[in-house]
Amino acid sequence: MADPRGFLTITERVTPPRRPVPVRILDYREVHERQQDDVLKEQASRCMDCGIPFCHQGCPLGNLIPEWNDLTWQGRRAEAADRLHETNNFPEFTGRLCPAPCESSCVLGINQPAVTIKQVEVSIAEQAFEDGSVVPIPAERHTDQTVAIVGSGPAGLAAAQQLTRAGHTVAVYERDDAIGGLLRYGIPDFKMEKHVLERRLEQMRAEGTRFRTNVELGRDISWEQLRRRYDAVVVATGATMPRDLPIPGRELDGVEFAMDYLVPSNRAVAGQSDPGLINAEGKHVVILGGGDTGADCIGTAHRQGAASVTTLAIGKQPPGERPVHQPWPMFPTLFEVASAHEEGGERTYLASTVEFLGEDGRVTGVMVSETEFVDGARRPQAGTERVIPADLVLLALGFTGPEPAGLDEQAGIDFDDRGNVARDGYYMTNTPGVFAAGDAGRGQSLIVWAIAEGRSCAAAVDKYLMGETRLPAPVAPTDQPIGMI
Repeated sequence: MADPRGFLTITERVTPPRRPVPVRILDYREVHERQQDDVLKEQASRCMDCGIPFCHQGCPLGNLIPEWNDLTWQGRRAEAADRLHETNNFPEFTGRLCPAPCESSCVLGINQPAVTIKQVEVSIAEQAFEDGSVVPIPAERHTDQTVAIVGSGPAGLAAAQQLTRAGHTVAVYERDDAIGGLLRYGIPDFKMEKHVLERRLEQMRAEGTRFRTNVELGRDISWEQLRRRYDAVVVATGATMPRDLPIPGRELDGVEFAMDYLVPSNRAVAGQSDPGLINAEGKHVVILGGGDTGADCIGTAHRQGAASVTTLAIGKQPPGERPVHQPWPMFPTLFEVASAHEEGGERTYLASTVEFLGEDGRVTGVMVSETEFVDGARRPQAGTERVIPADLVLLALGFTGPEPAGLDEQAGIDFDDRGNVARDGYYMTNTPGVFAAGDAGRGQSLIVWAIAEGRSCAAAVDKYLMGETRLPAPVAPTDQPIGMI
């Protein structure tokens, strides 16, 4: 454990500073600044001897949080990095992008602000890279087995790294021109700069993982061909089908899906030209959806020089404190202020979008009504209609599941009643040798779940190929026990 009295003497939760808003909206560099080492050590010391560390339960990866908090407090940063990497392939990603369900489960959070677990995690990872201790870990022995990973997001990359280290020949297929999935073109640089991704990919290449870009399965290569070429296939394509809003005016120009806005913008930040680039400069932007994707749109629109940014949410504004029906150690729904929200804009709750208005085929406004609840159902309240001017409307309403992309007709893979790839308790689909991990099988979820499932799926694949495995399997995809795999 860390300082036995740390949580008693240091009661303030201190998070890393953010660059001033007027400065950071002028560029796409990461918002957060580095936390001073002495402050980080103090924050790590707040990790208490709680007996049962519920943060383990809150983290799908089963991260050994109290252990690396203790090592950080003692100044043993190299050992902390080793302990961190035992359960998490990419702590530099999760430390930036994960909403930290571990902190909601922190025992200290019962009557004090929780330990800054996420910040300690990313600081350990960054120090490890700076010290040069993040090095390739090649396989001790090589097998004659081959595995194809389709999709290069966090689930696919985690599965690929684990299987490569197990000695298999692994190739990752990505339809975009660069590896990373949403980490590459979905996440804006102000949340994670792409050099963070590149240095991890460099490690993976040195370990032997092979990457194939600009290859779309079902078009450039059929699923049948892939299945014949490899001994096992992992579907890690994510849940990229956006949820639509089929109301009057949906066909108007300027009503766009959030990812159709974010991806070209991220390409532009990377120095690429994209004919699909949507520029919010001088426009009144309305964003439907109050989640992380909506916040990414807010930050991007501000950096492009939008005239105004308004976010609409159909439900009630979440409470600022943990609600009674979501007691510790549950993950509560709370009103959060992300870095993008600090940069300006208006957030409106209980707003039901009724119609998109336009002239000459282009959107000019959004008609909204107040949301009322009748018999537990939400609906627009008659007589409360008003119009919000809009030159650009972005739909950030979540995702409905993976793209079939030949999975059904070419590979014969079944889907469940939620539209996700159906699989058993060992991540295998109904097609022998074809597995599914991450959002493709789980549905839209968190990056920490994607990595956890990628690791577990790798263990299941390894056992399928070799009859046994030494790879860890921290989570199961369903309620079925995963067993000793």
